[in-house]
Amino acid sequence: MSSAAQAKTLYESHFSEMEKGGLPNGKAWIRNLRERAMARFNGLGFPTSRNEEWKYTDVAPIANTVFQPARRGLDRDAADAAARAALGSFEACRLVFVNGYYEPGLSSPRPPLEGVEISSLAAALEGDGGWLEPHLARYAGYENHAFVALNTALMGDGAALYVPPGRILTEPIQLLFISVAGPEPAVSHPRILIVIGKGSQASVVESYLGAGEGVYLVNAVTELVIGENGVVEHYKLQRESERAYHIATLQAHLAGSANFSSHSIALGGILARNEINAVLDGEGCECALNGLYLASGEQHVDNHTRIDHVKPHGTSRELYKGVLDGKARGIFNGKIYVHKAAHKTDAKQTNKNLLLSRGAWVDTKPQLEIYNNDVKCSHGSTIGQLDQDAIFYLRSRGIGVETARSLLTYAFASDIINRIKIEPMRVQLDRLLAGKFQADSPAGREP
Repeated sequence: MSSAAQAKTLYESHFSEMEKGGLPNGKAWIRNLRERAMARFNGLGFPTSRNEEWKYTDVAPIANTVFQPARRGLDRDAADAAARAALGSFEACRLVFVNGYYEPGLSSPRPPLEGVEISSLAAALEGDGGWLEPHLARYAGYENHAFVALNTALMGDGAALYVPPGRILTEPIQLLFISVAGPEPAVSHPRILIVIGKGSQASVVESYLGAGEGVYLVNAVTELVIGENGVVEHYKLQRESERAYHIATLQAHLAGSANFSSHSIALGGILARNEINAVLDGEGCECALNGLYLASGEQHVDNHTRIDHVKPHGTSRELYKGVLDGKARGIFNGKIYVHKAAHKTDAKQTNKNLLLSRGAWVDTKPQLEIYNNDVKCSHGSTIGQLDQDAIFYLRSRGIGVETARSLLTYAFASDIINRIKIEPMRVQLDRLLAGKFQADSPAGREP
């Protein structure tokens, strides 16, 4: 049996298991949505390198692994992981999920303001007040994306956040997903829906962390809807364990004069792919995508971004930086798409990569696709090694060569960390970054 047929049989069995066990959220519209998505996944199958969007990322290890549905349950590893992922002591409304399922004992889901709704997705669907159906699975399309289709068919739980018009959330919302690896490979499909009303403001921290040494797959989808004049800062921190696979899609939809900023930090997993897509579907939208990916050993990290300028007077800025060591491989594939009606678009895209070893490799593909002449757009990418003149300058002032290398690497990466506005999170990540580069240098390694 081919791997495609095996995958189809495997995930059809997962779907049947959910049906036999009583599909959560069994309303007709969600049941129909799941069935359509499952049928679409069966039609698509997992992507291969013949697919241009997956040219540099081979998902055969995922397709060939017999993943079982992740099970509910909490153990000490998960509790320890939650404590490590707290990102400092900043005040936050926090929802914690273990193996894809909401854990109320680790969560503090207090609504920050009257009228704001925040809960697990399963609970929100059970008590649907009418705001979920118009938005869930309306933005992250599954018609041409196998992993989104699979998530839509098998989503068991996740987070739901609704902020009505005119609310300003001064404290961040933290969504923490912990995977506890067991003896058998397991898969979870977290789903997040965030709807921000007209003129409202919010910050969301979405974190993924692994506990244990086993193999697992996290296949996550986040949909973010921002109303007119809304402001959202989204932070994603991915620190999966060494043998984990992480596939994630973030789909943001902006109405007129909305402002969206994304900060994506990818540190873990043997194979990780982050897709961030933003549709500027109103006049005067602003969008900023910032990313940092660090990989060593045989890690593979893939970043795909797309910014669609649909309406006039949109502004976007994108900066992604990668640091790769060992035999790690990095991919950056970013596209800015300017539609015919999007005159006066102002867009800039930059990708910079630092290779610390001869075996490290980066494929970078910045793209502009423009269908309007009245625009100002630019893109560029760089791949290089540490500046030898800078190393010589530091050494001339009594700093050892390895310490100099660590300092320059830290300075290169910290540019992204310094853009994080939540101070305790920024401080903790800064310390993590400094410690990592010190540990990765020969002088910082234990004998």
